[in-house]
Amino acid sequence: MTTSLDRIRVGSAPDSWGVWFPEDPVQVPWERFLDEVSEAGYRWIELGPYGYLPTDPARLTDEIVKRDLKVSAGTVFTGLHRGPSVWESTWEHVSQVAALTQAMDAKHLVVIPSFWRDDKTAEILEPAELTAEQWGHLARGMERLGREVKERYGLDIVVHPHADTHIDTEAHVEQFLDATDSDVVNLCLDTGHYAYCGGDSVKLIETYGERIGYLHLKQVDPAILADVVENGVPFGPAVQRGVMCEPPSGVPELGPVLTAAQGLGVELFAIVEQDMYPCEPDRPLPIAVRTRQFLRSCGA
Repeated sequence: MTTSLDRIRVGSAPDSWGVWFPEDPVQVPWERFLDEVSEAGYRWIELGPYGYLPTDPARLTDEIVKRDLKVSAGTVFTGLHRGPSVWESTWEHVSQVAALTQAMDAKHLVVIPSFWRDDKTAEILEPAELTAEQWGHLARGMERLGREVKERYGLDIVVHPHADTHIDTEAHVEQFLDATDSDVVNLCLDTGHYAYCGGDSVKLIETYGERIGYLHLKQVDPAILADVVENGVPFGPAVQRGVMCEPPSGVPELGPVLTAAQGLGVELFAIVEQDMYPCEPDRPLPIAVRTRQFLRSCGA
């Protein structure tokens, strides 16, 4: 008998429909995403890239309510390791997204560190390793962001370890967690990105459980990942090769991850994100339907 994972709130996101950018001719129109995510049986969504969904709160509320959807989080990209000089430009972006997220009655802001290698062109933008000074900027900057977002918008930030960013591997994730205050900075554990970078999601949940504030559910194809690692393939081209795959065909096994998360004793969002940029417009819906059925079979 499957255990009921009654503390896990399952949702999906524009990412699972091949959406990476606010506007891109290869992406599905936002209306179609909303129609299909609802049809697939999800009730929670993320906003995706700011500007993909309508940014007028009244209009967006109308659109999601009529499809019986709710918003779990917004997403921002930050380069806070660059120090105080980027704070104002960072806050301008964050405040836009946070205001819309708050207006949608969501409580989380997913914060993704900036890429050291461009996700579209694969151009090397800066070194893959941070200096000690940059680690300090990153930790203090995230703490400031966490405090300000909480005070002004009532949102909790959850920082998303991500391939081709400076918070990626187990060592980097632990270094980041150890350097930041748990009162203002916690983690969005993305099971696919963490596996992509060699991490063990269940171990992280068991070791740093109090820091896990949010989940992204995805899997990687081990065979494709082995080739990606061996040949140093950047994240964008790796996605085009299908490195992020449909559950339950990849790793990590999501059942044990969800069971470990349920064991934390707190309510957690678990948002499905299967990176598929770019993808054929008819591809996402059948995958989303099957993935929702699979997660139900796990008790979620």
